[in-house]
Amino acid sequence: MKTAQDPRHQKRIDLMQTLFRYSFSSEQDNTKIADILNQLPTIDATIQSCAPEWPLPKIAQIDLAILRLSVYEIAYSKETPQKVVIDEAVELAKAYGNPNSAKFINGVLGTVITKE
Repeated sequence: MKTAQDPRHQKRIDLMQTLFRYSFSSEQDNTKIADILNQLPTIDATIQSCAPEWPLPKIAQIDLAILRLSVYEIAYSKETPQKVVIDEAVELAKAYGNPNSAKFINGVLGTVITKE
């Protein structure tokens, strides 16, 4: 028996996948992520300051998409508690990233919330 997925979790997956596609081609319909893209320079600066040993081009694109979405939720959206955002990001990293993604994303986002 397959259980229904939480619609908020599914929305995060959709946004993460759109951000991931955007990292390869900005020539697509980006209306779903327009709010995130408007803040992208600040979001990327936050990620870079919280993971200084990892320049953005060195971060796996899927990890970067998860981080961008999560930093946006923490810094701008603020609809979801920070701990929930981090838990969701770690789950996405486990499902879509490499074996080290979850630990990396958890560390970066932990630094983000301590700096906020």
